Amino acid sequence: MDRALPHRRVDVVGEGGASLRRDYGFVELYFNPGDEWVVSGGSLELHRLANAPEQATRWAAGTGVAFARYTAWADVRAALSRIPPVPALTPTDQGGFREYRAEASGVSVLVVDDAEEERGCCAGHGDVWSVSLWRPRP
Repeated sequence: MDRALPHRRVDVVGEGGASLRRDYGFVELYFNPGDEWVVSGGSLELHRLANAPEQATRWAAGTGVAFARYTAWADVRAALSRIPPVPALTPTDQGGFREYRAEASGVSVLVVDDAEEERGCCAGHGDVWSVSLWRPRP
Protein backbone atom coordinates (compact mmCIF):
# COMPACT_ATOMS: atom_id res chain seq x y z
CA MET A 1 0.00 0.00 0.00
CA ASP A 2 2.82 2.40 0.85
CA ARG A 3 4.30 2.08 -2.64
CA ALA A 4 0.93 2.86 -4.24
CA LEU A 5 0.28 5.83 -1.93
CA PRO A 6 3.66 7.35 -1.06
CA HIS A 7 2.18 10.17 1.03
CA ARG A 8 2.24 11.01 4.72
CA ARG A 9 -0.50 9.28 6.67
CA VAL A 10 -2.01 8.89 10.10
CA ASP A 11 -3.09 5.45 11.28
CA VAL A 12 -5.98 5.34 13.73
CA VAL A 13 -6.48 1.90 15.29
CA GLY A 14 -9.91 1.23 16.77
CA GLU A 15 -10.41 0.08 20.31
CA GLY A 16 -8.90 -3.36 20.85
CA GLY A 17 -7.51 -3.40 17.31
CA ALA A 18 -10.97 -4.02 15.84
CA SER A 19 -10.42 -1.60 12.94
CA LEU A 20 -7.86 0.58 11.24
CA ARG A 21 -8.39 3.88 9.45
CA ARG A 22 -5.44 5.00 7.35
CA ASP A 23 -5.80 8.72 6.64
CA TYR A 24 -3.69 10.16 3.82
CA GLY A 25 -5.49 13.51 3.99
CA PHE A 26 -7.24 13.37 0.66
CA VAL A 27 -7.79 9.61 0.73
CA GLU A 28 -8.91 7.50 3.68
CA LEU A 29 -8.85 3.70 3.68
CA TYR A 30 -10.65 1.46 6.19
CA PHE A 31 -9.43 -1.98 7.22
CA ASN A 32 -10.80 -4.92 9.20
CA PRO A 33 -8.49 -7.27 11.11
CA GLY A 34 -7.83 -10.88 10.27
CA ASP A 35 -4.65 -12.79 9.56
CA GLU A 36 -3.73 -9.51 7.87
CA TRP A 37 -5.55 -6.15 7.62
CA VAL A 38 -8.16 -6.33 4.85
CA VAL A 39 -9.50 -3.24 3.06
CA SER A 40 -13.18 -2.81 3.88
CA GLY A 41 -13.79 0.58 2.27
CA GLY A 42 -12.40 3.98 1.53
CA SER A 43 -13.21 7.55 0.69
CA LEU A 44 -12.02 10.53 -1.29
CA GLU A 45 -12.31 13.54 1.01
CA LEU A 46 -12.81 16.11 -1.76
CA HIS A 47 -13.76 18.86 0.71
CA ARG A 48 -10.17 18.93 1.98
CA LEU A 49 -8.96 20.21 -1.40
CA ALA A 50 -10.77 23.53 -0.92
CA ASN A 51 -8.52 24.37 2.03
CA ALA A 52 -5.33 22.66 0.84
CA PRO A 53 -4.75 23.07 -2.90
CA GLU A 54 -1.10 22.07 -2.42
CA GLN A 55 -2.39 18.61 -1.48
CA ALA A 56 -4.07 18.35 -4.89
CA THR A 57 -0.78 19.33 -6.53
CA ARG A 58 1.11 16.56 -4.68
CA TRP A 59 -1.50 13.95 -5.57
CA ALA A 60 -1.53 15.07 -9.21
CA ALA A 61 2.26 14.75 -9.38
CA GLY A 62 2.10 11.21 -8.01
CA THR A 63 -0.92 9.94 -9.93
CA GLY A 64 -1.04 12.02 -13.10
CA VAL A 65 -4.63 13.00 -12.24
CA ALA A 66 -5.48 16.66 -11.71
CA PHE A 67 -7.92 17.49 -8.92
CA ALA A 68 -10.03 20.63 -8.83
CA ARG A 69 -10.38 22.67 -5.65
CA TYR A 70 -14.18 22.14 -5.78
CA THR A 71 -16.31 19.46 -7.46
CA ALA A 72 -19.91 20.41 -8.26
CA TRP A 73 -22.43 17.58 -7.84
CA ALA A 74 -24.28 18.86 -10.95
CA ASP A 75 -21.13 18.19 -13.01
CA VAL A 76 -20.77 14.69 -11.56
CA ARG A 77 -24.45 13.90 -12.24
CA ALA A 78 -24.08 15.14 -15.83
CA ALA A 79 -21.03 12.90 -16.36
CA LEU A 80 -22.82 9.90 -14.83
CA SER A 81 -25.82 10.42 -17.11
CA ARG A 82 -23.56 9.84 -20.13
CA ILE A 83 -22.38 6.43 -18.91
CA PRO A 84 -24.88 3.66 -19.57
CA PRO A 85 -26.42 2.23 -17.58
CA VAL A 86 -27.06 5.30 -15.46
CA PRO A 87 -26.65 4.22 -11.83
CA ALA A 88 -29.74 4.28 -9.64
CA LEU A 89 -29.13 6.70 -6.78
CA THR A 90 -31.02 6.76 -3.49
CA PRO A 91 -30.95 10.23 -1.90
CA THR A 92 -31.18 10.73 1.86
CA ASP A 93 -30.92 13.77 4.09
CA GLN A 94 -27.87 13.82 6.34
CA GLY A 95 -28.35 17.10 8.24
CA GLY A 96 -26.71 19.78 6.09
CA PHE A 97 -25.67 17.18 3.55
CA ARG A 98 -27.45 15.04 0.96
CA GLU A 99 -26.18 11.50 0.48
CA TYR A 100 -26.63 9.74 -2.86
CA ARG A 101 -26.13 5.97 -2.64
CA ALA A 102 -25.64 3.65 -5.56
CA GLU A 103 -26.59 0.37 -3.89
CA ALA A 104 -25.44 -1.82 -6.80
CA SER A 105 -21.86 -0.55 -6.61
CA GLY A 106 -21.61 0.23 -2.89
CA VAL A 107 -20.65 3.84 -3.55
CA SER A 108 -22.07 6.92 -1.88
CA VAL A 109 -21.54 10.61 -2.53
CA LEU A 110 -22.02 13.22 0.18
CA VAL A 111 -23.04 16.65 -1.14
CA VAL A 112 -23.21 19.94 0.78
CA ASP A 113 -26.95 20.72 1.08
CA ASP A 114 -26.84 23.88 3.19
CA ALA A 115 -27.94 26.76 0.95
CA GLU A 116 -25.97 29.22 3.08
CA GLU A 117 -22.64 27.43 2.59
CA GLU A 118 -20.48 29.33 0.12
CA ARG A 119 -17.30 28.19 -1.53
CA GLY A 120 -14.19 29.36 0.25
CA CYS A 121 -11.96 27.38 2.58
CA CYS A 122 -14.68 24.71 2.47
CA ALA A 123 -16.83 23.21 -0.23
CA GLY A 124 -20.04 25.19 -0.82
CA HIS A 125 -23.70 24.41 -1.48
CA GLY A 126 -24.02 21.77 -4.19
CA ASP A 127 -20.38 20.67 -3.98
CA VAL A 128 -19.27 17.09 -3.36
CA TRP A 129 -17.96 16.66 0.18
CA SER A 130 -16.76 13.07 -0.21
CA VAL A 131 -17.09 9.91 -2.27
CA SER A 132 -17.07 6.65 -0.34
CA LEU A 133 -16.79 3.00 -1.22
CA TRP A 134 -18.63 1.40 1.67
CA ARG A 135 -18.94 -2.10 0.30
CA PRO A 136 -16.01 -3.08 -1.92
CA ARG A 137 -16.96 -5.38 -4.72
CA PRO A 138 -15.06 -8.67 -5.01
